[in-house]
Amino acid sequence: MTETLAAVEQAAISLLKRAVELDTSKRFTESLICYQEGIQLLLEALKATSDEGKKKRFRQRIEEYMNRAETLKKHIAAGKESGKYHEQIRIEENSKGWSYERLIGRFLDDQITGVEVEDPYIRNIHQMYNFLRMCELFVKSKSNVKSIKLTTGKDHDEDLQIKRFKEIEASLKDYNVTLDVNYSTSLHDREIRLNNGWIVKIGRGLDYFKPPNGKFSLGYCDFDLRKCHETTVDIFHKKHTQSKFSSSS
Repeated sequence: MTETLAAVEQAAISLLKRAVELDTSKRFTESLICYQEGIQLLLEALKATSDEGKKKRFRQRIEEYMNRAETLKKHIAAGKESGKYHEQIRIEENSKGWSYERLIGRFLDDQITGVEVEDPYIRNIHQMYNFLRMCELFVKSKSNVKSIKLTTGKDHDEDLQIKRFKEIEASLKDYNVTLDVNYSTSLHDREIRLNNGWIVKIGRGLDYFKPPNGKFSLGYCDFDLRKCHETTVDIFHKKHTQSKFSSSS
Protein backbone atom coordinates (compact mmCIF):
# COMPACT_ATOMS: atom_id res chain seq x y z
CA MET A 1 0.00 0.00 0.00
CA THR A 2 2.83 2.40 0.89
CA GLU A 3 4.58 1.75 -2.43
CA THR A 4 1.31 2.19 -4.34
CA LEU A 5 0.58 5.47 -2.57
CA ALA A 6 4.08 6.74 -3.33
CA ALA A 7 3.66 5.83 -7.00
CA VAL A 8 0.30 7.64 -7.22
CA GLU A 9 1.76 10.69 -5.50
CA GLN A 10 4.76 10.74 -7.84
CA ALA A 11 2.52 10.45 -10.88
CA ALA A 12 0.43 13.35 -9.58
CA ILE A 13 3.54 15.47 -9.03
CA SER A 14 4.76 14.77 -12.58
CA LEU A 15 1.41 15.67 -14.12
CA LEU A 16 1.01 18.84 -12.08
CA LYS A 17 4.57 19.92 -12.84
CA ARG A 18 3.75 19.50 -16.53
CA ALA A 19 0.51 21.44 -16.01
CA VAL A 20 2.44 24.38 -14.57
CA GLU A 21 4.95 24.30 -17.46
CA LEU A 22 2.14 24.33 -20.03
CA ASP A 23 0.33 27.03 -18.07
CA THR A 24 3.47 29.20 -18.13
CA SER A 25 3.75 28.62 -21.89
CA LYS A 26 0.11 29.75 -22.30
CA ARG A 27 -0.92 26.36 -23.65
CA PHE A 28 -4.01 26.53 -21.51
CA THR A 29 -6.17 23.74 -22.94
CA GLU A 30 -3.34 21.22 -22.52
CA SER A 31 -2.53 22.62 -19.09
CA LEU A 32 -6.13 22.25 -17.92
CA ILE A 33 -6.17 18.55 -18.82
CA CYS A 34 -2.96 17.97 -16.84
CA TYR A 35 -4.31 19.88 -13.84
CA GLN A 36 -7.51 17.82 -13.88
CA GLU A 37 -5.68 14.50 -14.17
CA GLY A 38 -3.15 15.47 -11.50
CA ILE A 39 -5.89 16.58 -9.10
CA GLN A 40 -7.69 13.28 -9.61
CA LEU A 41 -4.53 11.40 -8.63
CA LEU A 42 -4.10 13.58 -5.52
CA LEU A 43 -7.70 12.78 -4.55
CA GLU A 44 -6.90 9.08 -4.88
CA ALA A 45 -3.80 9.56 -2.72
CA LEU A 46 -5.87 11.46 -0.14
CA LYS A 47 -8.34 8.58 0.14
CA ALA A 48 -5.57 5.99 0.38
CA THR A 49 -3.57 7.51 3.25
CA SER A 50 -4.33 7.50 6.95
CA ASP A 51 -1.48 9.87 7.77
CA GLU A 52 -3.07 13.13 8.95
CA GLY A 53 -0.01 15.14 7.97
CA LYS A 54 -0.17 13.84 4.42
CA LYS A 55 -3.93 14.37 4.29
CA LYS A 56 -3.44 18.02 5.22
CA ARG A 57 -0.73 18.47 2.59
CA PHE A 58 -2.79 16.75 -0.10
CA ARG A 59 -5.84 18.92 0.69
CA GLN A 60 -3.76 22.07 0.43
CA ARG A 61 -2.34 21.05 -2.93
CA ILE A 62 -5.74 19.97 -4.24
CA GLU A 63 -7.27 23.31 -3.26
CA GLU A 64 -4.38 25.25 -4.83
CA TYR A 65 -4.50 23.38 -8.14
CA MET A 66 -8.31 23.31 -8.28
CA ASN A 67 -8.35 27.10 -7.93
CA ARG A 68 -5.88 27.45 -10.80
CA ALA A 69 -7.81 24.96 -12.95
CA GLU A 70 -11.02 26.90 -12.33
CA THR A 71 -9.28 30.14 -13.33
CA LEU A 72 -8.11 28.50 -16.57
CA LYS A 73 -11.62 27.19 -17.29
CA LYS A 74 -13.00 30.71 -16.96
CA HIS A 75 -10.22 32.15 -19.13
CA ILE A 76 -10.84 29.60 -21.89
CA ALA A 77 -14.62 30.06 -21.65
CA ALA A 78 -14.27 33.85 -21.87
CA GLY A 79 -12.06 33.53 -24.95
CA LYS A 80 -14.54 31.16 -26.58
CA GLU A 81 -17.44 33.48 -25.79
CA SER A 82 -15.68 36.50 -27.28
CA GLY A 83 -14.50 34.48 -30.31
CA LYS A 84 -10.93 35.58 -29.64
CA TYR A 85 -9.39 32.50 -28.06
CA HIS A 86 -5.96 31.69 -29.48
CA GLU A 87 -3.29 29.26 -28.39
CA GLN A 88 -0.04 28.44 -30.17
CA ILE A 89 2.14 25.33 -30.03
CA ARG A 90 5.56 25.07 -31.62
CA ILE A 91 6.58 21.55 -32.63
CA GLU A 92 10.37 21.39 -32.59
CA GLU A 93 12.46 19.67 -35.26
CA ASN A 94 12.88 15.94 -34.50
CA SER A 95 10.62 16.12 -31.44
CA LYS A 96 8.27 13.24 -30.63
CA GLY A 97 4.94 12.86 -28.88
CA TRP A 98 2.84 14.87 -31.36
CA SER A 99 0.27 12.40 -32.64
CA TYR A 100 -3.01 13.75 -33.98
CA GLU A 101 -4.65 12.61 -30.76
CA ARG A 102 -2.19 14.70 -28.73
CA LEU A 103 -2.90 17.76 -30.86
CA ILE A 104 -6.68 17.71 -31.15
CA GLY A 105 -7.99 14.83 -29.03
CA ARG A 106 -8.97 17.12 -26.15
CA PHE A 107 -11.31 19.07 -28.45
CA LEU A 108 -13.27 16.02 -29.66
CA ASP A 109 -16.25 16.24 -27.33
CA ASP A 110 -19.74 14.81 -27.77
CA GLN A 111 -21.01 18.06 -29.29
CA ILE A 112 -19.19 17.45 -32.56
CA THR A 113 -21.14 16.08 -35.51
CA GLY A 114 -19.08 17.44 -38.40
CA VAL A 115 -15.45 18.03 -39.31
CA GLU A 116 -13.88 19.95 -42.19
CA VAL A 117 -10.27 19.31 -43.19
CA GLU A 118 -8.44 21.57 -45.65
CA ASP A 119 -5.05 20.36 -46.80
CA PRO A 120 -3.80 20.72 -50.38
CA TYR A 121 -1.51 17.71 -50.06
CA ILE A 122 -3.59 14.61 -49.39
CA ARG A 123 -2.27 13.00 -52.54
CA ASN A 124 0.45 10.36 -52.30
CA ILE A 125 0.21 7.22 -50.24
CA HIS A 126 1.76 8.42 -46.95
CA GLN A 127 -0.41 11.54 -47.02
CA MET A 128 -3.45 9.33 -47.58
CA TYR A 129 -2.45 7.26 -44.56
CA ASN A 130 -2.14 10.46 -42.54
CA PHE A 131 -5.70 11.39 -43.44
CA LEU A 132 -6.88 7.86 -42.68
CA ARG A 133 -5.31 8.08 -39.22
CA MET A 134 -7.11 11.36 -38.63
CA CYS A 135 -10.41 9.71 -39.65
CA GLU A 136 -9.69 6.84 -37.23
CA LEU A 137 -9.22 9.38 -34.44
CA PHE A 138 -12.59 10.99 -35.18
CA VAL A 139 -14.33 7.60 -35.20
CA LYS A 140 -12.80 6.24 -31.99
CA SER A 141 -13.16 9.47 -30.00
CA LYS A 142 -16.17 10.26 -27.81
CA SER A 143 -17.41 12.69 -30.47
CA ASN A 144 -20.53 12.10 -32.54
CA VAL A 145 -18.93 12.82 -35.91
CA LYS A 146 -21.31 11.93 -38.74
CA SER A 147 -19.69 13.80 -41.61
CA ILE A 148 -16.14 14.58 -42.71
CA LYS A 149 -15.49 17.08 -45.49
CA LEU A 150 -12.06 17.16 -47.09
CA THR A 151 -10.79 19.78 -49.51
CA THR A 152 -7.46 18.96 -51.11
CA GLY A 153 -5.52 19.15 -54.39
CA LYS A 154 -5.57 16.63 -57.22
CA ASP A 155 -2.71 14.19 -57.61
CA HIS A 156 -1.03 13.56 -60.98
CA ASP A 157 -2.52 10.05 -60.75
CA GLU A 158 -6.07 11.24 -60.16
CA ASP A 159 -7.69 7.83 -60.69
CA LEU A 160 -5.57 6.20 -57.99
CA GLN A 161 -6.23 9.10 -55.60
CA ILE A 162 -9.99 8.78 -56.14
CA LYS A 163 -9.82 5.01 -55.67
CA ARG A 164 -8.10 5.43 -52.29
CA PHE A 165 -10.62 8.01 -51.15
CA LYS A 166 -13.46 5.69 -52.18
CA GLU A 167 -11.95 2.98 -50.02
CA ILE A 168 -11.75 5.31 -47.03
CA GLU A 169 -15.32 6.45 -47.73
CA ALA A 170 -16.60 2.86 -47.78
CA SER A 171 -14.82 2.09 -44.53
CA LEU A 172 -16.26 5.17 -42.80
CA LYS A 173 -19.77 4.11 -43.83
CA ASP A 174 -19.38 1.09 -41.58
CA TYR A 175 -19.31 3.61 -38.71
CA ASN A 176 -22.18 5.71 -40.10
CA VAL A 177 -19.81 8.50 -41.10
CA THR A 178 -19.95 10.14 -44.54
CA LEU A 179 -16.93 11.46 -46.42
CA ASP A 180 -17.21 14.29 -48.93
CA VAL A 181 -14.04 15.01 -50.91
CA ASN A 182 -13.66 18.23 -52.89
CA TYR A 183 -10.72 19.39 -55.00
CA SER A 184 -9.23 22.86 -55.30
CA THR A 185 -6.40 24.19 -57.46
CA SER A 186 -6.02 27.34 -55.36
CA LEU A 187 -6.09 25.93 -51.83
CA HIS A 188 -3.20 26.98 -49.59
CA ASP A 189 -4.69 26.93 -46.10
CA ARG A 190 -4.20 23.93 -43.88
CA GLU A 191 -6.73 23.64 -41.09
CA ILE A 192 -9.13 21.37 -39.26
CA ARG A 193 -12.51 22.85 -38.33
CA LEU A 194 -14.72 21.14 -35.78
CA ASN A 195 -18.34 22.22 -35.56
CA ASN A 196 -18.10 22.71 -31.81
CA GLY A 197 -16.13 25.87 -32.65
CA TRP A 198 -12.51 24.69 -32.42
CA ILE A 199 -10.17 25.37 -35.34
CA VAL A 200 -6.68 23.86 -35.53
CA LYS A 201 -4.24 25.25 -38.09
CA ILE A 202 -1.07 23.22 -38.61
CA GLY A 203 1.65 24.98 -40.60
CA ARG A 204 2.61 21.83 -42.51
CA GLY A 205 -0.89 20.37 -42.59
CA LEU A 206 -1.24 16.71 -41.66
CA ASP A 207 2.16 15.92 -43.15
CA TYR A 208 4.45 16.99 -40.29
CA PHE A 209 5.84 13.55 -39.46
CA LYS A 210 9.22 12.35 -40.67
CA PRO A 211 9.52 8.93 -42.30
CA PRO A 212 10.31 6.10 -39.87
CA ASN A 213 13.67 4.35 -40.08
CA GLY A 214 11.96 1.26 -41.43
CA LYS A 215 8.71 -0.68 -41.50
CA PHE A 216 9.72 -2.52 -38.34
CA SER A 217 10.97 0.54 -36.46
CA LEU A 218 9.20 2.09 -33.49
CA GLY A 219 7.09 4.96 -34.71
CA TYR A 220 5.95 3.21 -37.87
CA CYS A 221 2.53 2.54 -36.31
CA ASP A 222 2.45 4.81 -33.26
CA PHE A 223 2.82 8.43 -34.34
CA ASP A 224 3.62 9.53 -30.79
CA LEU A 225 6.97 7.76 -31.33
CA ARG A 226 7.57 9.35 -34.74
CA LYS A 227 10.00 12.25 -35.21
CA CYS A 228 8.44 15.45 -36.49
CA HIS A 229 9.36 18.29 -38.81
CA GLU A 230 9.37 21.72 -37.22
CA THR A 231 6.00 23.43 -37.51
CA THR A 232 3.62 25.75 -35.70
CA VAL A 233 0.11 24.88 -34.59
CA ASP A 234 -2.45 27.64 -33.98
CA ILE A 235 -5.62 26.82 -32.08
CA PHE A 236 -8.65 29.10 -32.24
CA HIS A 237 -12.24 28.99 -31.13
CA LYS A 238 -14.93 30.70 -33.17
CA LYS A 239 -18.48 30.90 -31.89
CA HIS A 240 -19.98 30.79 -35.38
CA THR A 241 -18.20 27.70 -36.72
CA GLN A 242 -21.29 25.57 -36.17
CA SER A 243 -23.55 27.91 -38.15
CA LYS A 244 -21.01 27.82 -41.01
CA PHE A 245 -21.29 24.04 -41.11
CA SER A 246 -25.07 24.24 -41.06
CA SER A 247 -25.23 26.72 -43.92
CA SER A 248 -22.78 24.72 -46.05
CA SER A 249 -24.47 21.36 -45.59
